[in-house]
This record gives sequence, structure tokens and C-alpha cells, in this order.
Amino acid sequence: MTPLQAAGHRLAFPFGATPGSHLGDEMAPNKMLIGSILALTLAAGACSRNAKDTRQEAVKEDAKVADAAAAAEKARNDEIARLNDRVARLERDFTDKAAVLAAGKRIATSSLREEVQEDVNNVKQAVANLSTTTADNWWEREEAAMRATIDDVGADVKRIGGRVSEPAPAAPGQTAASAPFTSRRDSFVAEMKGRIDAMDHALDKVKAKGARETELNDTRDRVKKIAADLDHLAGAAADDWWTVARDRVRDYVDRVEASVKRLDDNKPRA
Repeated sequence: MTPLQAAGHRLAFPFGATPGSHLGDEMAPNKMLIGSILALTLAAGACSRNAKDTRQEAVKEDAKVADAAAAAEKARNDEIARLNDRVARLERDFTDKAAVLAAGKRIATSSLREEVQEDVNNVKQAVANLSTTTADNWWEREEAAMRATIDDVGADVKRIGGRVSEPAPAAPGQTAASAPFTSRRDSFVAEMKGRIDAMDHALDKVKAKGARETELNDTRDRVKKIAADLDHLAGAAADDWWTVARDRVRDYVDRVEASVKRLDDNKPRA
């Protein structure tokens, strides 16, 4: 080997390095780069799987919510269909009772006949209103319906002979629409209970016989029905909207059925 070749050999492979060992040193950074890329790829894949799993869970949860809402809607529609069937039977029963009264086979006061006829019409409308009641409008409808009913019953109590003492008015601002639900509920229930208690007390002093007693008993049942509705309402939460509205209409149908049934209780005097 010439001196020049020896010098070249020493420069190419210093300090006793071999061709193979020098190549390994040059590949080390590449190996680190490949490892980093592989780690990032695996991490990205894991993130992608996690995101996919999260999306799938969200879809499942949305499906559960949708299924629950659909089931609740079906239950409401089924209940309304049953109530409509009961009202249809109620109308037929009232027509039959009215025919008996018209024939003179049974008697009832004209006031009771008119009141029951009005109830039959009103309960039909109550079921129709129930079909469009929502979580947003239920309280306004509940309050308006109960106020109208109490006004109507109060007029009948006075007509029958009951001397109703007017309760003290509610404090100003207690029923403001901006007040929390529980405050509005409690204020309304307290106000209406005062009126109902006064009616109940007035009816205790009324005595009647025959057809007029039947009318008196029917009015007492109407007062009791409102009192029961107020007791139910007193413990209701805003989320109970369907239960409260449904039960009030269902109980209303029950009460009108009883009124129609007693319509021909009295025979004419010989």
C-alpha cells in the first residue's frame, strides 16, 4: 500500500472503524425518526378510535332519548283516545237520560239538567284541550280551567241557597308570571282553597229533598272534586305537567259520568 492509499484508508475509517459500523451510526437518526412516526401514527389511531367510540355513544344516547320521547307521546295519545271513547259513551248516556226526563218518567230540576248538559259539553272540550297541552302551556291552561270551574260552581252554590263568604284576596304580586313555579303554584292553591272552603261551609247549611236534594248532592260532589284537584296540584312539580293535566281531565270525566247517572234518580210524584 502506498503512503497515499494508507492516508485515504485512515481518513475514510478513522479510529479503527469498519465500513459496517460507520453505516450503523448513520442509520441511527433514521431509526429514531421512524420510531417517532410510528408512535405518532399509533397515537393518532387510538385518538381516532376514541373519537369514533364517543360519537357512537352519543348516537346511542340520542336514540334512547328519542325512543323515550316517542314512547311518552304514544302513551299520551293512547290516553286521549281512551278519554274520547269515554266521552262518546257519556254523550250517548246523557241523550238516553234526557229522553227519559222528557217523557216524564223521571224528574230533575231544570238547573241540574242544564248543568249536566254544560258539563257534558265542557268535558268533551277538556279532552280536546288535553291533546294540545304541552310542558310550555300546561300551567296557564290548568290555572284558567280551575278558575273558570270554581267561578261556575260558586254561582251554583249561591243559587242553591248557600251564602258564600268571600275569602281575603291574595297579596299583590303573588301570582306574577315571572315568579318561580312553586311560588305561583302555592299562591294559586292557597287562593282557590280559600274559596272552596267557603263554598263547602255554605253548602253544609243547605237542606233539600227530592229532585232538589239530588241537585244539592251533585253540587257538593263538584266542590269535592275541585278540592281534590287542588290537593293534587299542591304537591306537583313543573315536570309533572302531563300527570296533573291528565288526572284532572280523567277525574272530570269520572265526575260527569256520576252526574249523568244520578240525573234520573227521582220519580215524579203521583
